[in-house]
Amino acid sequence: MNRLRILLLMILSSIFIIGCSEEEKYKKMGEEYAAVQAEQAKHKKSMAAQKIGDHTGHEMDGHFMITVPPSEMKACIACDTGEIGRKADDLPPPIDRKEPQLVTVDLYSDELVAEMMPEVTYQYWTYSGKVPGPFIRVRAGDQVEIRLRHGKPGAAHQGHNEHTSAEHAAAGHSAHSIDLHAVIGPGGGAPLMQVAQGEEKRFRFTATRPGVYVYHCASTHVPTHIANGMYGIILVEPTEGLTKVDREFYVMQGDFYTDGKFGEKGFQHFNKEKLLAEQPEYFLFNGRVGSLSGDRALKAKVGEKIRMFVGVGSHIASNFHIIGGIFDKLYPDGAITSMPLLNVQTTVVAAGSAVMIEFTVEVPGKYLLVDHNLSRSIDKGALAELIVEGPDQPDLYRSVDR
Repeated sequence: MNRLRILLLMILSSIFIIGCSEEEKYKKMGEEYAAVQAEQAKHKKSMAAQKIGDHTGHEMDGHFMITVPPSEMKACIACDTGEIGRKADDLPPPIDRKEPQLVTVDLYSDELVAEMMPEVTYQYWTYSGKVPGPFIRVRAGDQVEIRLRHGKPGAAHQGHNEHTSAEHAAAGHSAHSIDLHAVIGPGGGAPLMQVAQGEEKRFRFTATRPGVYVYHCASTHVPTHIANGMYGIILVEPTEGLTKVDREFYVMQGDFYTDGKFGEKGFQHFNKEKLLAEQPEYFLFNGRVGSLSGDRALKAKVGEKIRMFVGVGSHIASNFHIIGGIFDKLYPDGAITSMPLLNVQTTVVAAGSAVMIEFTVEVPGKYLLVDHNLSRSIDKGALAELIVEGPDQPDLYRSVDR
């Protein structure tokens, strides 16, 4: 086990090596794990089989276990489960209308197993199948109708029998809901939106206060629902709109609490004790390791003005920083109608809050988005890439020969 920890540290410390893609690094990581663990494979297989046999379909001290037979567990965990992370450019365009209107927002809860990093899977709880949930964009003065369905429409697993429904409820899925920080009213709408299996509920509110706000699930046990990925951002634009930019991006950091250490292979159960102790194994941008890197990196061109909405969906504040970048304008705490801070290097994004950042990219190259508590980025996953293309800018940035 010490050998594995040392190897993991060496692998992760190479994450900033130039010229190596995220895919290559993670593939290499998987190969190294396999080599180190080969001598323990027989023992680990036996232990895993025993754990599956003991726990499948049960609630063990707050840990949800997938309710499938042991014979099917291996296949379920190993299968291609699809992409859990929402791309950073997946958000609606700025609002160009001048009058308020009724805006309807359709959401559904979805509990699905997906890849947290290569060869590591986890059961996420989501809004509409991605982490974070959809970016909701409205204008001050709009009436907003939120429609939330418990379960993906048409999904086969919605037909629970009495036994599986009891297990489903015991795992914390008896209800899902939504609390929007943009709502002025009890619970942010959550008391009106406790939605049971197969149900759909709706409520309306008037968006009166411009700002960047977080929304999240608020059903029992609330911290568990949030920790498993049920959060997103709602933007209330001012009536005059926002200034024009060339690109907008949507980034949310979350902390995840797994039984296994960072990078430990296989299906990872949620660990409630680590949640209560505030000891996450993963800090992630948009749902998984590498979600915003490689071919999913943020992309821009030299000279473009970028607006970035950055939030913390779960429980631990972020120290958000772009290595090699300076925020031209920072709107702390989502206060987009206040005067911005200028020329900011790093900002604290509180748990359950968001900021708006504007900056111009002036030099081509790769910029890393990090939590400047850097062990979270180097060792626990909070790392993303902004790739800027365009001509070199020697007046701003160049090497000097001796």
